[in-house]
Amino acid sequence: MDVEAAKMIGAGIAAIGMGGAGIGVGIIFGNFLQGALRNPSEAPKQFGNLIFGFAVTEALGIFSLLIALLLMFT
Repeated sequence: MDVEAAKMIGAGIAAIGMGGAGIGVGIIFGNFLQGALRNPSEAPKQFGNLIFGFAVTEALGIFSLLIALLLMFT
């Protein structure tokens, strides 16, 4: 197998993490919205946890994108 082809295949596999991050963000916000609609008085108390979960999930997606780009261009 050619080295360039292997790098592109590896980058494609690493980029799958971006899809996982998108699904994770959707689940986080969906569950927050469901909980906020059930108990609106507790929603402001949980907003910090929502933002923390969003940030961690997006960071993992960005890390997978970084690995994919490093595989493609190094």
